[in-house]
Amino acid sequence: MKYFFFFIISAFLFTSCSVSKSNYNPNKKFSPLELKEDLSLARNILEKKHPSLYWYTPKDSMNLCFDSLYTSIKDSMTELQFGWNILAPLTSRIRCGHTSFGMSKGWNEFIKDRRIPSFPLYMKVWSDTMVVSVNLNRKDSLIKRGTLITSVNGIKNKDLISKMFKYMPLDGYADNVSYVRLSSNFPFFHRNIFGIYKNYRVGYIDSTGIEKTTLLPMYVQEIDTTKKKKKIVLPKKSRVQRMLERRESFRSLTIDTTENTATIYLSTFSKGEGKRLRAFFRQSFKKIRKEKVKNVILDLRSNGGGDIGMYILLTKYLRKTPFKVADSTYAVTKTLKPYSKYFKQRFINNLGLFISTKKKKDGNYHFGYWERHFFYPKTKNHFNGKLYVLINGPTFSASTLFCNAVKGQDNVVLAGEETGGGWHGNSGIFIPDITLPHTHLRLRIPLFRLVQYNHVPKDGSGIPPEMYVPPTVDAVKNIVDRKMMIVKEMIRTKKG
Repeated sequence: MKYFFFFIISAFLFTSCSVSKSNYNPNKKFSPLELKEDLSLARNILEKKHPSLYWYTPKDSMNLCFDSLYTSIKDSMTELQFGWNILAPLTSRIRCGHTSFGMSKGWNEFIKDRRIPSFPLYMKVWSDTMVVSVNLNRKDSLIKRGTLITSVNGIKNKDLISKMFKYMPLDGYADNVSYVRLSSNFPFFHRNIFGIYKNYRVGYIDSTGIEKTTLLPMYVQEIDTTKKKKKIVLPKKSRVQRMLERRESFRSLTIDTTENTATIYLSTFSKGEGKRLRAFFRQSFKKIRKEKVKNVILDLRSNGGGDIGMYILLTKYLRKTPFKVADSTYAVTKTLKPYSKYFKQRFINNLGLFISTKKKKDGNYHFGYWERHFFYPKTKNHFNGKLYVLINGPTFSASTLFCNAVKGQDNVVLAGEETGGGWHGNSGIFIPDITLPHTHLRLRIPLFRLVQYNHVPKDGSGIPPEMYVPPTVDAVKNIVDRKMMIVKEMIRTKKG
């Protein structure tokens, strides 16, 4: 039996905290009129302010999508139903990775620390392959890490993945990012797209290579009320320790002197790192020069982008020739009016559009600085050795601009999988949220279209690696970082 929104009720039953003082009600139903008004507002804003609404989906197809979703609203819906049944398919159809929907602040506060039933398996997903990485029902000895899953509730892998992709935003057709999303939290996406079942019929390949099926119960995190657990008091960390650990989670440098190799992990170009990233780059490349390191592995596999200035700075240390950010960068509007009141940080975004753009003959408002200005390589602490850049689906936005800037350079190898960020270009720079007045759901909308410097033709792909390293069943089973392992082995081989 299917419990499509059973988990809404379950949130009250399986919880570690009391009901929010805000009296937020996740089961509140919005009338068809309210839902249609929210959708119509979203459509108007997208059509008038989004620079790439028809970049990959023709206008007549987008109109058909809007109209179809509008007419499908026949009954009242909760916030969650409206988000996943209407806004998720809409934003996916646009094929812009920076256009997505988010739940309301009330929902996010309500759901925090709640124990919600879910599909019991985390899985690594690629192509039409699904391999178990974690079984939340730990007492189940049948489905272990490394088990190949062939179907869920009678839906074969290929069809299951294809359907779930229709609820995820992406740049063009660079769907590798969606494989990684499913891999990072398959239970979350399955729950919101298909709902919750008391039991799941799961197809799998057993140890002899024979396909079988089994019934797996939904996972519910239990609260142990039978035993009083002894509270473990951990040593209190100082503010400085906490700050350093937080920074390490964003970026780090390690140097293996025996292999003459430095590994830089960089998960963001975020403005939040600001001057600290500047200092990190300066100190890292100074240390690499002083220790005469000949090989650098730059891990951008979790880098979703951030501040363009930070990607430019990193590129200056690694690219050999001058470069620009873009061949073309423009907005289709110079103001958020008449919809300003729905935008977060409307004053800053309106001011930015007004100051930074100028209308050109094509009728668009161009951010001329990024189109005209050349940036030059650093002479001090510039790295000229061998650079290996690890990439995959979450390599996005500003990190894709970096990959485009260094790709093809004689000392650079991109290794891993295709980036999720578009190779031809993407939309971003200013990416404010709008809040819909009735449901309070949020839409993230980019205001500029950016076409990469020395851009390739627009085919919707991400940036491909020179050295393709796909996932394997054995790597998942044995918890092996195959991309890093292969690159390090290549360095050892060349050294030998």
